[in-house]
Amino acid sequence: MKDSLKTYKAKRDFSITPEPAEGGAQGEALSFVIQKHWASRLHYDFRLELDGSMKSWAVPKGPSYDTHDKRMAVHVEDHPISYNDFEGTIPPKQYGAGKVIIWDKGSWHPLGDPRQGYRQGNLKFELRGHKMHGRWVLVRMKGRGEKQEPWLLIKENDEYARPAAEFSVVDEMPDSVKDLDPPSPTEEKAAPRTAELPAELSPQLATLVDAPPAEPEPWLFEVKYDGYRLLARIDGRKIRLMTRNGNDWTHKLEPLRAELASMKLPAGWYDGEIVVHNENGLPDFGLLQQAFDGERADRIVYFLFDVPYLNGYDLRHLPFEQRRELLQTVLEKIRSDKVRLSAILDAKADDIVSAACRLGLEGVIGKRRDAPYVSRRSADWIKLKCGQRQEFVVGGYTDPRGSRTGIGSLLLGYFDEEGKLHYAGNVGSGFNESSLRELTARLKKLHAADSPFAPSRSIEKKAHWIKPTLVAEVSFGEWTRSGSVRHAVFQGLRGDKKASAIRRERPAHTEDIVQDKPQTKAQTARGEGGASAALHSKLPASLKISNPERVIDAASGSSKIDLVRYYALVAPLILEHLKGRPVALVRAPAGVGGELFFQKHVESGKLSGVKSLPQELDPEHAPMLEVATVQGLLESAQWNVVEFHTQNALGRNYEKPNRMVFDLDPGKGVAWPQMQEAAQLLHAFLDELDLQAFLKTSGGKGLHAVVPIKPYYDWDTVKAFSKAIVEHMAQTLPDRFALKSGPKNRVGKIFIDYLRNGRGATTVCAWSARSRPGLGISVPCGWGELAALHGADQWTIHNVHTRLDQGNTPWSGYGEGARGIAPAMKALGFKP
Repeated sequence: MKDSLKTYKAKRDFSITPEPAEGGAQGEALSFVIQKHWASRLHYDFRLELDGSMKSWAVPKGPSYDTHDKRMAVHVEDHPISYNDFEGTIPPKQYGAGKVIIWDKGSWHPLGDPRQGYRQGNLKFELRGHKMHGRWVLVRMKGRGEKQEPWLLIKENDEYARPAAEFSVVDEMPDSVKDLDPPSPTEEKAAPRTAELPAELSPQLATLVDAPPAEPEPWLFEVKYDGYRLLARIDGRKIRLMTRNGNDWTHKLEPLRAELASMKLPAGWYDGEIVVHNENGLPDFGLLQQAFDGERADRIVYFLFDVPYLNGYDLRHLPFEQRRELLQTVLEKIRSDKVRLSAILDAKADDIVSAACRLGLEGVIGKRRDAPYVSRRSADWIKLKCGQRQEFVVGGYTDPRGSRTGIGSLLLGYFDEEGKLHYAGNVGSGFNESSLRELTARLKKLHAADSPFAPSRSIEKKAHWIKPTLVAEVSFGEWTRSGSVRHAVFQGLRGDKKASAIRRERPAHTEDIVQDKPQTKAQTARGEGGASAALHSKLPASLKISNPERVIDAASGSSKIDLVRYYALVAPLILEHLKGRPVALVRAPAGVGGELFFQKHVESGKLSGVKSLPQELDPEHAPMLEVATVQGLLESAQWNVVEFHTQNALGRNYEKPNRMVFDLDPGKGVAWPQMQEAAQLLHAFLDELDLQAFLKTSGGKGLHAVVPIKPYYDWDTVKAFSKAIVEHMAQTLPDRFALKSGPKNRVGKIFIDYLRNGRGATTVCAWSARSRPGLGISVPCGWGELAALHGADQWTIHNVHTRLDQGNTPWSGYGEGARGIAPAMKALGFKP
């Protein structure tokens, strides 16, 4: 087995990647796992346990239940059995960088001698998983000099086989099954399972939310400590103290290690937080750092709150409340001032948070009483903060002013999923002479010639750049519209978190992630209750797809059936934007790059699911169309419709538009940061006019600001007013905005297209695909996300899964956002 993992280990730096280096126990049956992997391109890693390791293939399109589909499966290096439990993100610049989820898992049962089948390149087997069932075969192809062997994954003909036009397992069952195997956490006093103490353990992480749960009874609440997360692995005299990222800090915490040794705790993994208290008895992050830097680690107190493994048992599947009881029993027998049980806060959720804030605490952690322990971020643990506070990457610093020595301020940033460092402002307070001196020394050792940040006009011009490896914890008042922190205060550097993992924290809406009751395994398997629950749409049995495998986009290799399945997946989202509005259909019978047909009218009976609007809305032409059902949406896609465009009025009140659209269209030479800045400027001006705007990507090159309005004025008036807004922007900022639309007029500038607001004009609908290479899609976004966007075609039909958890949430206030535009007209000096 060690030899078979040689290539696997050689490709990875285990001090950086969270992937396991080795290990994993063989069970009673041979295991299989399929991991969905968003690397440079989405693919599915198919792994079968054999001879102590996982034989592995990369399947670009994922498995198919259609026996006619021969899915390419590229043979890759063996992986350790412990990899079966890996779910997380491989950091940028590491081999296979990207998000990984456990898409399916279970047992596999060879049909014949598996070793002989593997050697001969004809491996037949049965799968028993959550999604994968029945008989399958892996067949090795004759190579043509490839570095990695090409195989094919094929479904055998059995009772599970289904035509691709009827069923796509990867589209209809897109989510993780990581937590499906353990028995339901609601089982009364579930029995612990015997297990060897694993060498490594990743902690469960909490989800930041904006309010306490409405029903607090299923939750227990604890203090959110202002310290470092620490996992203790205790096995007799062998004690290791590990950070959340797997760094061994035992040598830094010798007094704590000695204290744990003297307590003679049962073998196990103990989870908690280390803190140092100030003179008021409150955790103080700065004092904790001084305890390390000044070698005064004896002041550190270790608060324990969970025990995933204990005394030869794996407790992770047990309810949290039951694990706490076991931990409490252990600590009651062995008293210590340095190692304590985290206290449960016994009060109403709202009172707990307000009391914690009045006391000067960082916040509160809520944990579901009946939740299992999972090694990832989970909505079963939530955190409520008293103020804005998070970690940032340090990318540079400024010179000191006045009497200060060392540095003036630190330049802060955070990484996006693509590995770009986005500027988030600076912090110049919270330092003392000691911290300034130590920071200056560390910063100079990390000198870099160029800025590590993505381009931004907000960055200090006379800055000194450094390699982006330091992580600073910073409290602040608020985020500005431009994506910078305001009133920032430096709390200290963190050595327990990797810079590459730092993202901008965005609190989730509690009601979106907290259910009144935990899901059953059956509900989870069906996709019920989750954020994307309604997005598992199936193709109607009555819908017949002609030429499903015809490639319609050479750039991405997308076929017609890929596009139809995409629209089936997002149907509940896009229909919210299509219903009631006249629509124009953009057909691409020859695919991307071929001739396009823009159709507002369709012959009677051509699309049975598409509704014809009353003739009197447009008497001089054939009836306009409305796509208001899943059937109509998918019939259109079958008819080679790629794009759906909508008008600015509803069919029931067609002569009175109920929205304005501003399309930011870049001229030649305009870089993406200019687009972001232009959108922020437009947003600010609309805000001054008391008009609420909603942002979306176009799926192509631009951005759209959509303004809901009350339907009072006619088409010509609304169009003229939108033009007045655009003219004001162009006259006020002529170096950024073009007044005329022609290409020669907007070189290096942006034209805000107001022509979308004329009678009969249309704009691409949210969630519509675009007939462009890559098949980008138009996606609703929040204004707070603008700084982190890296392009108008950031999402495509292939990576849309990474956005489904947000869905239409960024536009949740659209219905209530409509304003009468008369006050705005008056403020602008526009006379209708």
